[in-house]
Amino acid sequence: MGSKRRVTVIMATVREELLEIRGRLDGIYDRRERESVILLIFDHVKNWSRVDLIINEGKELSDFAKREIDHIVDRLILGEPIQYITGSARFFGMDFKVRPGVLIPRPETEELVDWILKDADDASDLSVLDIGTGSGCIAISLARHLPFSNVTALDFSEIAIAQAKENALALNAKISLIKADMYGWMPKPKTYDIIVSNPPYIAPDEEADMEVRVKDFEPKEALFVGADDPIKPYKRIEAIAADGLKPGGRVYMELNPRFAEDVRKYFESKGWDDVELRLDSYGKKRMLKATCGN
Repeated sequence: MGSKRRVTVIMATVREELLEIRGRLDGIYDRRERESVILLIFDHVKNWSRVDLIINEGKELSDFAKREIDHIVDRLILGEPIQYITGSARFFGMDFKVRPGVLIPRPETEELVDWILKDADDASDLSVLDIGTGSGCIAISLARHLPFSNVTALDFSEIAIAQAKENALALNAKISLIKADMYGWMPKPKTYDIIVSNPPYIAPDEEADMEVRVKDFEPKEALFVGADDPIKPYKRIEAIAADGLKPGGRVYMELNPRFAEDVRKYFESKGWDDVELRLDSYGKKRMLKATCGN
């Protein structure tokens, strides 16, 4: 009779797996971002928080979990964003579903939303338009935090509209969606109290210095603006806002710091009131607000 071979499975502890992940991701992320990514990996695979990870450091990791984690790290090394791998991105205290073809929400954009909410204070029944909604992160965050608001989200991408709709349903936010190109669309006059946009604003000559996980994986149409006129999206937003805002209404935009002063001067040249640039948490000119005086 033939003897059966015994297969020995060597289990790794969570601590050993953490050391391996840190070594493999060294040089791909800085230390702070690497640790954030590791937390996202374990949350996705094990549904563990930071505290759970610490508590379980000495325990063995199942072979299945290790294979899942190692596969995710393989994809990260190739440059794929962790948010596309897990299918989720955290924004303004909520988990937004994201997929390839939809821009991943950024922390800087949270600062833009926070600015709008602080200006709105306790105002209710505001009518809001989000131009270029992507995942719907801005529109949904405002709909969730502005009392009795009427929020409309516009995007030309079928993928983005579908993703924003899915997120709105999952997060119990009531928004209206419009599939349209902002360059060929105009709102009804004097409809909105607030118009907000995070348009494409990266110049082509900046691409070489960008991280692979951004330039090779995220939708280029949501990132890059033409070299001929880097503030073209803002000129179009100005035209939409000039017609679409009620008197005293405000437009808010996220900016490329490199062209922030050009955008400010353009809005001032068009007669907007109280044009204000605001720095982000890194000290860069990242946001602009202007008030409609007509």
